[in-house]
Amino acid sequence: MEKSNGIEMKEENAKDMVEIRHRRKGGFSIFGQKSLEEQLPSSKKTSFFQFGRDLGGSSHHHHYTEEEKQLLSRYSSADYFPPHNEVYKNWLLEHSRNLDWDRWLMMGMIGFCVGIVGFLMHQFINLIAEARWNIAYLHVSSGNQGTALGWIALIGILLALASAALTVLIRFPAAGSGLPELIGYLNGTIIPEIFGFKTFIVKFASCVCAVASGLPVGPEGPMISLGGLIGLGVSQGRSQLFGRFLPFGRFENPEDRRNFVSAGAGAGVAAAFGAPVGGLLFAMEEVASFWSIKHGWMTFFCCMTSTFITDLFNSAFKGFEYSGDFGEFKPRRYILFQVTREIPVNILAFVPAIILGIIGGFLGSLFTFLNLKITRSRLYILNLTKRDWVKKLIRILEPTIIMTIMAVMSVYLPAAFSCTPFQCVSSTTNGSYQGPLCERGSQYKIRTEDEVLRYTCPEGAVINISSTKTYNNQSYNQMATLITQQGEEAIHRLFSRQTYFQFDYVPLLVVLAPYFFLACWCAGTAVASGLVVPMLFIGAIYGRIIGLSLVSMFGVHQSGYWSWMDPGAFALVGAASFFGGVSRLTMSLTVIMMEITNDVQFLLVIMTSILVAKLIGDYLTHSLYHSLLELKCIPFLDHSPSSLEHHHFPNHEFYTVSDIMTCNPQCLHIKMSVRELAKLLKEKQHHSGYPIVTNSKKHFEEIFLGLITDQELYGLFSYSEECFQGPNDDGSKIKTVPYDVLRDAKYTDELRLDINRYATDEEYDHKFIDLSPYINNSSFSIPASFSLRRCYILFRTMGLRHLAVVDEDNKCVGIITRKDLMGFHIDEKITAKEQPDEENEELAPTSTAAF
Repeated sequence: MEKSNGIEMKEENAKDMVEIRHRRKGGFSIFGQKSLEEQLPSSKKTSFFQFGRDLGGSSHHHHYTEEEKQLLSRYSSADYFPPHNEVYKNWLLEHSRNLDWDRWLMMGMIGFCVGIVGFLMHQFINLIAEARWNIAYLHVSSGNQGTALGWIALIGILLALASAALTVLIRFPAAGSGLPELIGYLNGTIIPEIFGFKTFIVKFASCVCAVASGLPVGPEGPMISLGGLIGLGVSQGRSQLFGRFLPFGRFENPEDRRNFVSAGAGAGVAAAFGAPVGGLLFAMEEVASFWSIKHGWMTFFCCMTSTFITDLFNSAFKGFEYSGDFGEFKPRRYILFQVTREIPVNILAFVPAIILGIIGGFLGSLFTFLNLKITRSRLYILNLTKRDWVKKLIRILEPTIIMTIMAVMSVYLPAAFSCTPFQCVSSTTNGSYQGPLCERGSQYKIRTEDEVLRYTCPEGAVINISSTKTYNNQSYNQMATLITQQGEEAIHRLFSRQTYFQFDYVPLLVVLAPYFFLACWCAGTAVASGLVVPMLFIGAIYGRIIGLSLVSMFGVHQSGYWSWMDPGAFALVGAASFFGGVSRLTMSLTVIMMEITNDVQFLLVIMTSILVAKLIGDYLTHSLYHSLLELKCIPFLDHSPSSLEHHHFPNHEFYTVSDIMTCNPQCLHIKMSVRELAKLLKEKQHHSGYPIVTNSKKHFEEIFLGLITDQELYGLFSYSEECFQGPNDDGSKIKTVPYDVLRDAKYTDELRLDINRYATDEEYDHKFIDLSPYINNSSFSIPASFSLRRCYILFRTMGLRHLAVVDEDNKCVGIITRKDLMGFHIDEKITAKEQPDEENEELAPTSTAAF
């Protein structure tokens, strides 16, 4: 009998080894050989406008298909706090205690590194983009539009190809902005391969190529993600490639790790926008799920350092060319869209601001909806073929199609528009006057900026009458000014004040629709890119249209009660409204808009527009980043639970945790056999967490003592058999596994083989493990009558992975995990309870083993 068991075990191990070799050859991850996004089902069972999928307000939960629920269950979660057990306390004794100087130092180092990366990214993008367009302008001015198109298309396509190929062929998790994954990680979900040196290099290079190519994207999203990546890498002080490079071992715990990642993300915002306060508020409002005042102070210091370093070097260099005056912070360099002309605000300005907020809410929801539909269509097309190389080729070529369209638009759309003469105010008649000899200069209130693009327009004559008076008959191309520059430069022109007639309706309307669609399409491609610049550009266009319509109806008012009607001012308000309609940010967005424009006068108007956009957007769809979390099937707990309007009671306070918990969880005793523990890990059907129970001294029932997770059990099995006890051992000579081993343990293929051997070999029925040094003695437990709403708040606020439910005798009767508190699961459980007589086979709970 023993011989046959041994033969079966050897055959099983042999099969496992074949599978391991196949996995390694194919590049399998925990999601199989395919990337996670390629496994996302493109369900045909849902309608295009089905409520609860891509449509539905933020108060409503997302409706997942059964296939998507299976993908949800593949993710593991993590506690915010380290397990409070004996081995952790021993580890703490080996490190510095109650010291903050090294934590402040680490925040400064992270801010410095993020600032340097922000500086390098801006310089590389400027260097490549300016070289590309300078050569194109030479061909255009010579009348060789075909050559210019060929040059722009060739360089743009090559850069787009390089950007997509880097992510598809080397590190696909580096694609996109990385913000949904970063938000999910800080919310408590473990997402593989989003961190690491390879991810950092690929995301940086891909972002530079994508933005410099001329695609409708920006660098801000990847910069935030890179900031979080730097926060993790620098604080942990080690990597697989370089080993340990910093002596800060005490930060290697989940609490500090997540704090430094959120601070790095805030520093990324600060470096991208030059907005340290905006970075702090963004980290608090959007990415961080756990926040404290002390952490806020440190994050502020990190953001301040990042902004200081980026602005310091950006003020002295442009395209890596030293411009002199190192140490002088030049406003034009560190205030992205500086507004130099102030305009008084009037109470009447709030009317168009509200209109812009409504437009921003609707268009922001439309942008989110279309982006999700395009992403699902892309997944459907990719799933039509089984060949991996074809899928990779499709992903690589997709950005080049967008780039080709952008190149054609950049060259031929300006050719379709006639030249526009410079406009100004005559110093003698004080009236609007257009060429042929038009007085120009920054001292005039109605003007055309010097930075507009001439393109193929005649150069004109410039006559200097005196040091303060210049006449010219120059002209420029409005369409070229909008679409043949880098996005940031075009936004500058749209934000410009007292340039009432710089852009007409037709160029603005012609650019708006195709750019809106292309930006929406490009947001889900394989390039590493962000959406902030496209969002600001789109919002600035329709904001400028609203401002121009006010001027058309009521005329130009340079001073007095009606001087607030300025197209550039409402371009700024429109940009904020669309940004808010897509992202649903409020506090951080308001401060960021102030810091990137230096226009405090329009603060209240911008706040109004942002709040209205958020209210309208929240009524129609979830925010873009949260929608992408749902599309990618990443478990996420929002700030508050979704509504219960279709149930008997409208509030979660009417329900208790007993309504949604998983009953009768698998409990462990303090001393367990090795084989029994190995069987539990092999089955993976018990939430990845196990309540520890012990016999009560007063009663003869088992009472709840604490929790232990599969992470600790993996560490025990990966250490050595020296931690196993024989049937007659008293435990005095048994080694205790250090916290470092438990923390760093991973479920590798080799460990899986060992666990299979322990689970099948009867010898390990007589070997035991004492779990007492590894039990989390500070794990939370709540009574079964606990309010469901308060349970949700407790779980999310404390960053829990498991929450035990006990009865009045402290007996463990249930367990709650992240998935149990997701909106769809709460809805299913309550529906099943309120409709017990109806068939609810589709409501059967999906396995929460990984949660």
